[in-house]
Amino acid sequence: MSEFIFLRGIKITQQELFNEFLSLPAEAQHQVIDFIAFLRQRYAVVEPASQLPNIDLINDSFIGMWSDRQDLTDSTTWVRGVRENE
Repeated sequence: MSEFIFLRGIKITQQELFNEFLSLPAEAQHQVIDFIAFLRQRYAVVEPASQLPNIDLINDSFIGMWSDRQDLTDSTTWVRGVRENE
């Protein structure tokens, strides 16, 4: 841990930076850790999605699985009835 980094024009080693962190009160250390987590999430590199599998929707068993349900022929009426009963 002897590489130098520059913080606002000040040359500091990673060890010195870590020592600065350790010198903070516990609550401040937690805030630093939370801030780092926030920055990681905010600046996360979004990996391109891997190629999606080739799915045959016409022959997929999930498609049309409720086609024989008579109570769902009019979905608007069905949803309205569920909302009224709930």
